[in-house]
Amino acid sequence: MASSAQSGGTSGGPAVPTVQRGIVKMVLSGCAIIVRGQPRGGPPPERQINLSNIRAGNLARRAAATQPDAKDTPDEAWAFPAREFLRKKLIGKEVCFTIENKTPQGREYGMIYLGKDTNGENIAESLVAEGLATRREGMRANNPEQNRLSECEEQAKAAKKGMWSEGNGSHTIRDLKYTIENPRHFVDSHHQKPVNAIIEHVRDGSVVRALLLPDYYLVTVMLSGIKMVWCGVRVPGTHIEAAYPPTFLLLQCPTFRREADGSETPEPFAAEAKFFTESRLLQRDVQIILESCHNQNILGTILHPNGNITELLLKEGFARCVDWSIAVYTRGAEKLRAAERFAKERRLRIWRDYVAPTANLDQKDKQFVAKVMQVLNADAIVVKLNSGDYKTIHLSSIRPPRLEGENTQDKNKKLRPLYDIPYMFEAREFLRKKLIGKKVNVTVDYIRPASPATETVPAFSERTCATVTIGGINIAEALVSKGLATVIRYRQDDDQRSSHYDELLAAEARAIKNGKGLHSKKEVPIHRVADISGDTQKAKQFLPFLQRAGRSEAVVEYVFSGSRLKLYLPKETCLITFLLAGIECPRGARNLPGLVQEGEPFSEEATLFTKELVLQREVEVEVESMDKAGNFIGWLHIDSANLSVLLVEHALSKVHFTAERSSYYKSLLSAEEAAKQKKEKVWAHYEEQPVEEVVPVLEEKERSASYKPVFVTEITDDLHFYVQDVETGTQLEKLMENMRNDIASHPPVEGSYAPRRGEFCIAKFVDGEWYRARVEKVESPAKVHVFYIDYGNREILPSTRLGTLPPAFSTRVLPAQATEYAFAFIQVPQDEDARTDAVDSVVRDIQNTQCLLNVEHLSAGCPHVTLQFADSKGDVGLGLVKEGLVMVEVRKEKQFQKVITEYLNAQESAKSARLNLWRYGDFRADDADEFGYSR
Repeated sequence: MASSAQSGGTSGGPAVPTVQRGIVKMVLSGCAIIVRGQPRGGPPPERQINLSNIRAGNLARRAAATQPDAKDTPDEAWAFPAREFLRKKLIGKEVCFTIENKTPQGREYGMIYLGKDTNGENIAESLVAEGLATRREGMRANNPEQNRLSECEEQAKAAKKGMWSEGNGSHTIRDLKYTIENPRHFVDSHHQKPVNAIIEHVRDGSVVRALLLPDYYLVTVMLSGIKMVWCGVRVPGTHIEAAYPPTFLLLQCPTFRREADGSETPEPFAAEAKFFTESRLLQRDVQIILESCHNQNILGTILHPNGNITELLLKEGFARCVDWSIAVYTRGAEKLRAAERFAKERRLRIWRDYVAPTANLDQKDKQFVAKVMQVLNADAIVVKLNSGDYKTIHLSSIRPPRLEGENTQDKNKKLRPLYDIPYMFEAREFLRKKLIGKKVNVTVDYIRPASPATETVPAFSERTCATVTIGGINIAEALVSKGLATVIRYRQDDDQRSSHYDELLAAEARAIKNGKGLHSKKEVPIHRVADISGDTQKAKQFLPFLQRAGRSEAVVEYVFSGSRLKLYLPKETCLITFLLAGIECPRGARNLPGLVQEGEPFSEEATLFTKELVLQREVEVEVESMDKAGNFIGWLHIDSANLSVLLVEHALSKVHFTAERSSYYKSLLSAEEAAKQKKEKVWAHYEEQPVEEVVPVLEEKERSASYKPVFVTEITDDLHFYVQDVETGTQLEKLMENMRNDIASHPPVEGSYAPRRGEFCIAKFVDGEWYRARVEKVESPAKVHVFYIDYGNREILPSTRLGTLPPAFSTRVLPAQATEYAFAFIQVPQDEDARTDAVDSVVRDIQNTQCLLNVEHLSAGCPHVTLQFADSKGDVGLGLVKEGLVMVEVRKEKQFQKVITEYLNAQESAKSARLNLWRYGDFRADDADEFGYSR
C-alpha cells in the first residue's frame, strides 16, 4: 500500500519506527483515519490508523436495526469539529505515518504527519493545540512527543480553544436526522436548487451516503442515472451503516451482489467503479441537486468543482443509462446519452464487446435525404432516394395504434385497419399532411432482422428503423406527443432503439399527462367510411350528387394504374374508384384465370408517374359519368394541373375521342401535339407530316436596338412583366441587407401600423423576410393589398405583417426597382386557357432569369419592348409566335417593317403546323363570338 523508509540505529539500541506513506481516503473521527496506497491495475489496499496518545470525542451512531431496544447515540461535544478539522486538512492529501503499537485485535496506533516525511505537520499535536482532542489520561510525559502534546494542551487551555472554551460545547453537537417524514415534499421544497453536502460513504460507484447541510440530514443518494441491487454495508470502526433497497434509476453501474451466505461478489468493474467515485467524492464538499425520491432514498445529481460524477462514470465506461426515469435528470438526458455514446465508441470497460447496431452500414446508408412518397402505416413510410430507388422506412422505437382485446371487432366484418383501429386514421393523416412530397432527413438507428411467423405473431421481413426529421422536427416524437403512437419498451441490454429514445419517453409522458389521443379518457373517434368501389347501385345514388357538386375535394388512397385510382372523399366520407376522363392510358399487367396478361408498353411508367404525382395527395375531382362497373369517370386536378393533360404531355397517354365534348379538349390536343414532336414513349414511332417552310426575310438595319441587361422578377396574368436593372442590383441587395438588420434590431410592434392606400411600407413576405411595398387597397385590417415595389408581385396580407418604412430606406434613397413592360409586336389571346398557356410558357422561360431588353415604342400603359435570352440572344416574343401561343400585332411604322415581317413568317409556320392557337386552322376567319378572339 505504502512505501517505507528504514532508519538504522546503534546495535543493541531501540528500533526506529518504519516511516510509511499513503493517501488519506477517509477520516473516521477526530483520532482515526483510513489511508490507501496508489492504484496499480485496480483499487489499492487500505488500512486504518489511530492517533496515539490522544482522544477525541465519539461521533453519533445510529442504533442497529437488528436490536429493537437499542437507541441512537448522539455526538459527543467537539467530536464533529474535530472530524471536520481533519477532513478539511487531510482528505486526498499524502501523509506519512509510523506505527507505534498494534493490539491483538489488529488495531494500529501511531503518529501521522502531513507530507512525505516526519518534518511535516504533526496531526495529533495540531488537534490538541486547537482544543479538539486531549491527551489520554494516565499518559506520562517521558519522551519528546508526549512532552510536546502536554505543551500543546496547556497552550489550548490558556487560549481557551475548542473544548477549553467557556460553555459545555453543546453547540457542537449535531441534531442528526436519519429519516425524512415526507421525502417527496422534502425534495420538492428545494426546487432542484443545489444543496451543500458532505459525502460520508460510497457504497458503490453510484450510491453514496451524504450529510445534507446545514440541517444534518443523513440520506442515501443514488446518482440520477444508476441502477442498484440490494446490498448492506458496514464501514469498520464507524457509525455508518446502511441498507440499500432495490431500485432502478437512470444509469446502471456495476455493483456487488449479496450471496446467500452474506458474502459479496463484485460484478465486473464494480470495484473499479466504486474506487472511481470514492477517490473523487468521499468526504468531499459537494453540492447535490435533489431530483426525485424512492422511499427514504434520494435520486440526485452530485456536483463537484471538478465535474459531474454521473457523466464521468458514463464517459469512462463504468455505467450505462437506464430508460424509464431518465427524465428526472435535470441537467439534460442528452448529456448522459452523449457520455455513454463516447464510451461505446471507444469500447471502454463494460462496453468492451460493444458492436453498434449500424456498424455494418456505409455512412451514406446511415444518413441521407429522401423524398416521402407514401405513408404505409402510422410508423412506416416509403421514400425516394436520390438514386431513384424506393425504400421503406420504419420510425424507430414507436408502436402505431392497435386494437385492444379480442372482441372489439365484428368477426363477420372485414377489418379495415385505417378506419377501424382507433386513432390509426388520425396518425396516418398527421404523417400524410406533414410529409407527403416533402424532403426529410433520415438517420438509420438499427436494422431489425426478419422474423418467422408464430402462432400469435405474423412473419416480418427485415426492417430499416430510423429517426426521420423535417425542419428540425422529429416525426416520431411529434406523433407520440399527440398521443397517436406509443413508445416501445426494451430490455436494458437491447441497444436497437431510437437515437432520440429519451425524447420519445418524455413526449409520451406529456401525452399521458395531458390526456392526448390514445391516452384520452374521452370516447374514441369513429370513422364510418362507406366503400362504394364496384357497387353499382350505391354508385348510381352518388352520381347525381357528385355531378352537381362540381369540383370536390379528395385524397388519393391508392393508384391501380396510370388512369385508375381509389379516392377518399372526406366531405362524403366514402371511398370510390375513379377513372381519368379524356385519355387512353397503356393497360398494365392483369391476372386472368389460368394466365397472366402482360401489360402494354409504358404502363408501369404511367403508373409510377401518377403515383409520384398524386398518391396520398389532396386533389380536386370533377365527376362527369360512371361506367357499368360502378367506377366514376372524370377529371382530377393536382395543384391546378389536370392529371389527364399531364399524362398526355409526358407521352404516357393518348387523347381519347370522348374528350371532344370536354372543355379540356384544347389543352389535351396541345399537349399531345407537343408530345408527338418529342417522339418519346407512346409516340416513339410517330411520323410527323412535312411542313412547308416559310423563308424568312432578312431584316435591314433600320431599327435602332440598344439592349440592356435586366433581371425578370414577375410575370402578370396579362403577359406584362417586371424587371430589375442589373446595374443597380448590388445597390438593392445592400439596401435590403441594411434594412433587415435595422428591422431586426428595432422590430416593428405587431398591429401598431395602420395602412393607408398609396402609402409606402414594409411587408413580411411568406419567406419571413421584410421587403419594401406600397399599399394598393385596404379592405379590412385582415386584408390589405400590397405591391412589392422592388419585385413587382402582389399579395394580400393582414396589417400585423406590415410596418412603417424607415426613412433611411425610402424611395428617395433608392427608387423602386421593379419596372413594368409589355411585349412589343404581339397580341395576347383573349381566351383564358390560351392566355394561361402563353403566360406559363413565359414563366418557365424567363422568370427569375437575366435577359436583354430593348424599348421599341411607348404606350399609355407601359413601354413595349423586345426581350432576348441572355445566352442565345433569341427573341422571347418571336418564340411565343413560333409556338402558336400568341398572335402578331401588325404595326405600320417603317422602322418596324422588317421585324414585323419576321414575326408574320413565324406566325404562318405555326399556322401550317397547327400549333396551339392554330390547331383548328385560322380562327380569325370566323366572326363567331364563342371563339373568344377578335380580328
